[in-house]
Amino acid sequence: MSMLLGSLTAEEREKFVRLQWIANQAMEGLTSGIHRSPHLGFSIEFKEHRAYVPGDDLRSVDWKLFGKTDRLYIRQFEDETNLRVHLLLDQSGSMRYGVKSTRGEKTPSSSGKHEYAVQFAACLAYLFVRQHDAVGLALFDQQLRGYLPPRSRPNHLQHVLAMLVQSHCGGETDLSSVLDELASKIRRRGVVIVLSDGFDKPESLVRSLTNLRAKHNEVVLIQILHPDELTFPFRGRTQFESLEIAGESRLLDAVAIRASYLRRLEAFQQQLADGCQRNRIRRITCTTDQPPSAVLATLLEQREAH
Repeated sequence: MSMLLGSLTAEEREKFVRLQWIANQAMEGLTSGIHRSPHLGFSIEFKEHRAYVPGDDLRSVDWKLFGKTDRLYIRQFEDETNLRVHLLLDQSGSMRYGVKSTRGEKTPSSSGKHEYAVQFAACLAYLFVRQHDAVGLALFDQQLRGYLPPRSRPNHLQHVLAMLVQSHCGGETDLSSVLDELASKIRRRGVVIVLSDGFDKPESLVRSLTNLRAKHNEVVLIQILHPDELTFPFRGRTQFESLEIAGESRLLDAVAIRASYLRRLEAFQQQLADGCQRNRIRRITCTTDQPPSAVLATLLEQREAH
């Protein structure tokens, strides 16, 4: 742990501690009664012991170790895990929306899409590691920027969180191409959770998500939007700057274009919703003013119901 924190800057260490605290608080009250997957591994290669928790199969208890220590430990093998979970985090320029400017400098606010996605990913990682599931993480914009393969070792969560605090928004979006690239890395079925605003051509995005689904993965799209993107609250002549293409901006009459914008957004959302439903892809839309724990509770309820 100390070695890991030593590799971070002072600012990143502060973010790491805060992110860990947020994830821990969000999980309070959510971890009881969560799934117990029947799809356990059967590898004969021993990996490590872990502490027994209520609900574990007593056949996996190391009784010899119990005789020596008077404590219950589970023998865990290389492939023994309830789930293999891949968290795919979009860090393209459009995810920067919600960042406030202070004295000319860009400073993340609690309502920024990227920070919200990072917090949500931390909550998910914390949840699945608590269940002894294997968790992996991928960061991407128009390219894959970082990748951690799924692991279930106890210290793996720290590596996931450290990678999250170093995440920063990049340039343009190419969701479908990156998802296709990641599909080649996901060789064993599990759960694939995409955290993104989904701003790509809906037919291309749905096709790529469907390719992941075709490999017998459970695929979940957590679509993260800022309230401004749903309500378009701007008034008068407004300068709109591209978050993905440097130097590109337009001065527009916000009132004149509002109705057209909202129609196009509704059509986009409907096309994305229809494609996901048709291909059995779970899609949850949330806004950055919703607590991640509340959205996560909705996701867990939906998973338990099906």
